[in-house]
Amino acid sequence: MIPLFFVVVCAEGLVAFLLLVKIGPLRELVVKGLDQVKMRRATVLTIAGTIFVILLSNLFSILKIQNKGVKHGTMTPMDQVLWRTNLLEATLMGFSLFLGFLIDRMHHYMQKLTKLRSNTGVSKQEVEKLEKEKLELKVKEEKTSEEVKKLQKEISNLNENLKKLKLELTQKDKQVETAEGHVVALQKQAADLLLEYDRLLEDNQHLQNQALGYRK
Repeated sequence: MIPLFFVVVCAEGLVAFLLLVKIGPLRELVVKGLDQVKMRRATVLTIAGTIFVILLSNLFSILKIQNKGVKHGTMTPMDQVLWRTNLLEATLMGFSLFLGFLIDRMHHYMQKLTKLRSNTGVSKQEVEKLEKEKLELKVKEEKTSEEVKKLQKEISNLNENLKKLKLELTQKDKQVETAEGHVVALQKQAADLLLEYDRLLEDNQHLQNQALGYRK
């Protein structure tokens, strides 16, 4: 099993290295491969659990051989070989599990980083869109401001014209009042003249009657 675990550790080290260092499209290929592996999560957990059980068994064997050596005062050559073999296997399995966990975390955080970059790209597009809209609103605001200034100027001119018209109307009202006063005075004068005319006619008639009396 030692050659197998050497191969596994080397493969995991290569995968971790490719995740850390971008070499052409290799990182993308490794990430896609890990995505496919994670889809079979149950299988991966089963393998990891099996390796962990074997690791515990080797550790138990190491402790058993050590206790046996302590009990007899020394280990036999066979026990030494078994102890070293179990220790090497335990070391390789432990390192393999550690690298597997490390690769899983690196893959997880790389996925998060990819999502964040994607969201950042979308955010940049939204910011650019908002800036464009802001610029358009600024242009519209400037146009509206110019139109408001024009309207204010027109309103000011209309107010001045209205004041002039009010002044002219006041003058016309005064002229009308004066003309009405003249008309009333003329009407009164005409009435006086009519009365005077009637009186003169009566006097004239009276004089004519007296003249006719004298002729008789």
